Amino acid sequence: MNRSYESRRGDSLRSLIAGAETVLADAGVPSPRHDAEILASHLLGVRRGDLVLAPELPDDFSCRYAELVECRRRRKPLQHIVGVQGFRYLSLHVTPGVFVPRPETEVLAGLAVDEAKSLAQSGTPPLVVDLCCGAGGVALAIDTEVPDSTVAAIDVSEEAVWLTRRNNAELGTGTMRIESGDVTDEALLADLNGSVDIVVSNPPYIPPGAEPNDPEVRDHDPFLALYGGGADGLTVPTATIRAAKRLLRPGGMFAMEHADTQGEAVRALLTVNGFGGAVTLPDLSGRDRVSTGRIPGAARHR
Repeated sequence: MNRSYESRRGDSLRSLIAGAETVLADAGVPSPRHDAEILASHLLGVRRGDLVLAPELPDDFSCRYAELVECRRRRKPLQHIVGVQGFRYLSLHVTPGVFVPRPETEVLAGLAVDEAKSLAQSGTPPLVVDLCCGAGGVALAIDTEVPDSTVAAIDVSEEAVWLTRRNNAELGTGTMRIESGDVTDEALLADLNGSVDIVVSNPPYIPPGAEPNDPEVRDHDPFLALYGGGADGLTVPTATIRAAKRLLRPGGMFAMEHADTQGEAVRALLTVNGFGGAVTLPDLSGRDRVSTGRIPGAARHR
């Protein structure tokens, strides 16, 4: 293949991506260049970085690419178009009807991973529960990054449970316990009462009057995964805290994501429910989004 042909092919791809970027920017898509390149790499079956090599374009590429760009222009989530979302070291399948994992939640996962690693290194294989697991990103991060851990992933949504099982089948160690369950049910995981080392959760927490601004969230993420119930959005988070109190052993850690306006209220809920050392930590954007606490008492070895 001569260089002039390769150059024309590269120019054609660059032109299509530049055009897509303009279309997406005009539609208010927050990251138009990124999304235009991801859509092109997805359609070509290559990594985004490989686009600089000007891969050969199928005859129908421009037409199919235009269709994907139009979907994104209409603010269909990028993850729903390409079917995957990166989360820490994982590439998770995502589907409509299940909350799309967010990069901010990697902070929550990191706290649980670090705690699990510390326990594993001390000779205590950690037992971890992920309540409201969604697509399974946090649970699978712990499962894969701390293979000595035993992880249980729970969600009230049957679609989320199905998706977590799918992701686990492709990515996990094969030891995860994945079940449908409601955090308000006092019998949930009753066989683990008082024995869990870490409970982690990204529950629904949006108050009823705080409609998300982004169409991708407002129009596509499931209501069940967004709104926490009650006037303050903290009905489900409160139930999650109480479930964690029941499940955790003395010295066990709880970490939960919440809205950046709820830190003070969540710390108060942790304290009133018997947790010590409640603190709120920032997410990747510097907003107060994760609160943690521990059950008082010395850690016990299982």
